[in-house]
Amino acid sequence: MKTTVVWNGNMSFSGQSASGVTIPIDAAKDVGGNDSGARPMELLLHALAGCTGIDIVLILRKMRLDVRAFSMEVEGTRADDHPKRFTDIHIHYALEGDLPEDKVVRAIRLSKEKYCSVSHSLNAAITASYSINGVRGKETI
Repeated sequence: MKTTVVWNGNMSFSGQSASGVTIPIDAAKDVGGNDSGARPMELLLHALAGCTGIDIVLILRKMRLDVRAFSMEVEGTRADDHPKRFTDIHIHYALEGDLPEDKVVRAIRLSKEKYCSVSHSLNAAITASYSINGVRGKETI
C-alpha cells in the first residue's frame, strides 16, 4: 500500500491515495494553518470508523441481516504531553433495522478483535457501545 502526500505551502498538504482519492490535510489557524483540511489525528479517527464500519456491514450482510441506517460517533482522548497520542478511543455504533442485539454485538466484537486492521495498528484502549433503532445496547464492548 502506498500514498503520496504533497505540501501545498503553509501547513496545507494534499494526500493522494492509491485508489485516486485526494484528501486535504491542514492545521488550525492558531498554529499557522488555514483550516482547509482535516487534521491528521481527525483522519486517524475517520480511518478507524471507516475500517470498523466496513467490517460490521460485511459481517451483518453475511448474517443476512438488513441494516437500514448506520452511523458512528468516535471520540478520542489524547495525552497531555507530546506526542499527544490517543490514549483512549470510544466508538458508539448507531444502527437501525431488524437487527438482533446478539448479532450486532458479535459483528462489533469480530471487527474489534479480529478484522479491523486500523484498530490493530493503534495502541490506544478502544471501547465500543451501540444502539439499535435508538435503544442503547446492554453492554460496552
